[in-house]
Amino acid sequence: MKTSFLLSSLMLAAAGVFQPSAHAGVHEHLELEATLLAPYRSDVRGAHPDARTFTLSFEYPGLRGRRPVTWRLDLVAPSGRRVARWQGRVALTGAPADVAVRWTGSVAGRRPAPGVYRVRLHAASGAESVDQAWDIAVGALPAPALPRFAPLATGRARMLAVPAAGALPYTVYYGNLHSQTHDSDGGGPVDTCHGAQDPQSAPYGPDAAYPYARRHGLDMLMVSEHNHMYDGSDGTNPDADPAKARAMYQAGLATARDFSNANPGFLALYGMEWGVIGNGGHLNIFDSDELLGWERNGKGELIADTETPKSDYAALYTLMRERGWTGQFNHPALAGQFVVNGTPLAYTADGDAVMALCEVVNSSAFSNSENEGETRRSNFEQACNKLLEAGYHVAFSSNQDNHCANWGASYSNRSAVLIPTGVPLTRASFLDAVRARRVFATMDKDAQIVLTANGHLMGERFDNAGALHLQVAYASAAGRQAATVAIMEGVPGRNGDVTRLSDQADVTTAPAPGAHFYYAKVTQDDGKVLWSAPVWVAQAALP
Repeated sequence: MKTSFLLSSLMLAAAGVFQPSAHAGVHEHLELEATLLAPYRSDVRGAHPDARTFTLSFEYPGLRGRRPVTWRLDLVAPSGRRVARWQGRVALTGAPADVAVRWTGSVAGRRPAPGVYRVRLHAASGAESVDQAWDIAVGALPAPALPRFAPLATGRARMLAVPAAGALPYTVYYGNLHSQTHDSDGGGPVDTCHGAQDPQSAPYGPDAAYPYARRHGLDMLMVSEHNHMYDGSDGTNPDADPAKARAMYQAGLATARDFSNANPGFLALYGMEWGVIGNGGHLNIFDSDELLGWERNGKGELIADTETPKSDYAALYTLMRERGWTGQFNHPALAGQFVVNGTPLAYTADGDAVMALCEVVNSSAFSNSENEGETRRSNFEQACNKLLEAGYHVAFSSNQDNHCANWGASYSNRSAVLIPTGVPLTRASFLDAVRARRVFATMDKDAQIVLTANGHLMGERFDNAGALHLQVAYASAAGRQAATVAIMEGVPGRNGDVTRLSDQADVTTAPAPGAHFYYAKVTQDDGKVLWSAPVWVAQAALP
């Protein structure tokens, strides 16, 4: 989880509570991190079949000294009513801390009514806060009825090597669209890596990342280096060589291009994660051949190809639109990020034109798991919904933000793109798919979700009159089943709340005149979730 830390850092530093680490790479991640592990189903049988243990994980990378964190955990019924609350405090002293919260499976001494409940975590420390939420199944829930679905072909034969009869004419490619290597603060050896690295100090760069990801079954990997670390520091390096920084960025692009060319069927992407956490927000730019930045050396020379003012998102969006670049909101927070004219997660027309994806799930950026066993995961659906309600046309993605040399291996989550069958997976076809929002996010690398609306594929924008028929299709190559389905509805530009339209996979509705968006979620029987891209509908008034 990435949150704004500037104000609280200054306050605590003044009070002598902590000192930044001597390792420069830690400073960018000096922030409160809080995750919630909420088992989708009970872990017991017998008299209390709904009982389970929630695990709260807290960390403050780079912390020196002591930092108190207060937390609150709510259990919310399907009606929206809070039915249970737990709260407490924990003191962080530089090491991660876990808190186990046991729910007996009862509400007010009685077994709760069956349904999909929501577990919400709010954690705060100083001026920082983190909010997380996950759904859980309570009681026996009927399996949803799903329409017949001919699964799409995949880049590797996990689902189908060739399209099934009647399948949509697309092939699914699964990848990780957010990671770091030696070129910024990633690439640390797995056996010793527990956080961010000093910029350009780790042994493993893009040339190691791409073959690793390919060996571990990914179809694509985006190496997204922090744009302001090409001077070799997490601050300002007065001795930085601009030519060396620009050459490193170009070398990364060349490494990606050469690896893709030598390994058809695998897409190596190289670009930048632009921005800072304090008074900022991170976003990926997938297709810039220019290094963007604001850092200057002691001679006043720009350590980049093109100057971009720090934390000026409106100006960045405008430049991206002029260049035709495509972006992704990385781990967006509800407050303090992507601010324009004092408003967080603010809409601009230029931003809407270029920002195509929003990370809905991230596994821990500092995980060193190589067997997909990471349990610390952050959910950003609330912030992505805020962006959708602000008017952004973004699809969901699910990535790993790897800082250790385990690119794509920390968990089973993936971003998936739909490429027309017969079209090779290339940088150009990938960008076409992302710009068309033919993307879904999944916590299961062997599953698919597709939403259609009156025959229009997820990601499309279209005019409609009369009834709107929404269908959710799901498939699993690993034998999983869909436990619940949700179709969510919102209004772009309203800046309100996204609500659940239906818990059915096949529904016909009559939207009110005006603009709407809809997306689907499927929760599997193992608790892993898939998110479709939205469809955007302009509903005409009836005569």
